[in-house]
Amino acid sequence: MELIKRRYIKQSLAFFIIRASAMLIILALFAIIGLIIYNGWSVISWTFLTKMPFNSMTEGGIFPAILGTFYLTGGAVLIAFPLGVASAIYLHEYSSRGKFVRIIRIGINNLAGVPSVVFGLFGLAFFVIFLGFGSSILSGSLTLAFLILPVIIGTSEEALKTVPQSLRDASLALGASKWQTISRVVLPAAFPGMLTGAILGISRAAGETAPIMFTAAAFYTTRLPASIFDEVMALPYHIYVLATAGTDIAKTRPLQYGTVLVLIVMVLGINIIAILLRSRFRRNF
Repeated sequence: MELIKRRYIKQSLAFFIIRASAMLIILALFAIIGLIIYNGWSVISWTFLTKMPFNSMTEGGIFPAILGTFYLTGGAVLIAFPLGVASAIYLHEYSSRGKFVRIIRIGINNLAGVPSVVFGLFGLAFFVIFLGFGSSILSGSLTLAFLILPVIIGTSEEALKTVPQSLRDASLALGASKWQTISRVVLPAAFPGMLTGAILGISRAAGETAPIMFTAAAFYTTRLPASIFDEVMALPYHIYVLATAGTDIAKTRPLQYGTVLVLIVMVLGINIIAILLRSRFRRNF
């Protein structure tokens, strides 16, 4: 009886610690978001969202930064998602469980842990200088694509693992080839889970500063990009500039919070759209 009582006390204490930790995280999240909304809501206006910055970026809007963030994030996902899905299909459906595949998996896991500033320096050396793309949307998107590629590969492979083997066997038994089975049976079933990787990739790519600082982001520009070889302003780098290198940091502080709020809302909106698409694909299947 005494043993059962001690186990009950330990279990209750463990549950209390878990609940307290979860509540602490939630409170911290709401405190941060509340602080951003409190300090940034006053500057949100139609002008702020649709106009160009002027007067040393202490006035005007952030439209070029919003547009640049969409370009860079969208380009990164368009590049990384097909590559990530194709890599996951090879690793799970075609490759043998040998030494070569183990080396690939180790490389993917290590790539996921590389600091973002290293990706930025890689993009600068390879895309900007070696390939001659210059500081541009293309260089920034490619760099961000490499940054989020391990996440997409991992989630896509996990999604493929959730598809029952019986579906593959039934398709092959009916005379379908392996590729027909993968493209018409396995991929539609796994696609909702693969979109999770795209959602995580969007969230990370939209908020990164170091990779685009070296490859795509402009300190300030008075024109919108006309091609993928133009540099752009972007919300994360714009926030960094306002907070560290502005001509009047105290005056731009409300603009900093307003820009952060816009970035959070934009990422949240993109994620909600992706989640709705994932739910729709899941229902259809």
